[in-house]
Amino acid sequence: MTKLTDERELLSKPGDTILETIQHLRMSQVELARRMGKTASKINDLISGKEPITLKTAFQLEKVLGIDAEFWLNREMLYRQKLLRLEQKEALKNCIDWLKIQPIKELKKYGYIVSKRVGSNMVEECLKFYGVATPEEWEEVYVTQYLSSSFRKSPAYKATLGGLATFLRMGEIEMRKFNLGSFRKAAFKEALKEIRVMVRRHPEDFASRLQNLCSDVGVAVIYTANISKAPISGVARWVGGIPLIQLTDRYKSNDHFWFSFFHEAGHVMLHGKKQVFVENLKGCELDPQMEAEADDFANKWLLPEDITADLPHDITENDIRRLALRYNTHTAIVVGRLQHLELLSYRFGNNLKQKVALDKYINRH
Repeated sequence: MTKLTDERELLSKPGDTILETIQHLRMSQVELARRMGKTASKINDLISGKEPITLKTAFQLEKVLGIDAEFWLNREMLYRQKLLRLEQKEALKNCIDWLKIQPIKELKKYGYIVSKRVGSNMVEECLKFYGVATPEEWEEVYVTQYLSSSFRKSPAYKATLGGLATFLRMGEIEMRKFNLGSFRKAAFKEALKEIRVMVRRHPEDFASRLQNLCSDVGVAVIYTANISKAPISGVARWVGGIPLIQLTDRYKSNDHFWFSFFHEAGHVMLHGKKQVFVENLKGCELDPQMEAEADDFANKWLLPEDITADLPHDITENDIRRLALRYNTHTAIVVGRLQHLELLSYRFGNNLKQKVALDKYINRH
């Protein structure tokens, strides 16, 4: 017998108290059945624990045995609660393999789980972190709707499933800390104009200022750590009627950061509330047209014109600075665009970019 089986056998059932009481009163189970208006088999089920003590039964026991109905109801509730916890503990043990696809290292690092050993306690902590009852609900809520069927079934990418789910859940949890009103589309567009000015200056506190500007118009901007085996640049989705833009510092430079933000903002402005856009993660089922529209949105906000006209064959850093001045933007944005167009090597001009590190904005629990 297992330890859990032993614990279940040792649980004291309400029926044990019924049996002790009628023995003290020198009453048989048959007489108890007659006095309560039940069959002998029903009384037997009540004593063995097969049949729960209902509200009606509790009042019948009160009249027949002289013990308050509240006592029997509390006795029943505590027994069923302990029994259910044992059953759940057994079920959690059967879910331990599910932990293999979870980014346990990150979940510990950011304080979402505290268990040191892999086991049923860690499974329970993970389920509570995700806010789901079982791994089946976890997969339905956080995996099925985002990744293609062939990807989900591939053993090679199992860890990616856990990484994606953790990333999405972290965004939901952090979003709760914001006091957000209703989303105002026109106001968000005006805020984007202010943000465009901030792109050029790229102040030291750009990350907090971006959050504040967006939250004022009902948009949550969350910074999330990069999760192992699930490299994600950004996510745009609606949670509880509020647009959520979730960003990382995956590429560590301001050109990538600002393009990711305006790309996700494009999804918020242009596309519906039911879609979820997970960028740069292999296996995600993204609509090519919507992605192209979001790219175009970002390009127009960051560099609204064709900057390749009149460019010299050999582009210098001074050429880049002149373009940035002409288009009122940061040199990193010009470098990033020219690198994307393959007019510059990815090794050239990176000194004109600024490093982006979001560690201090990523909360630990």
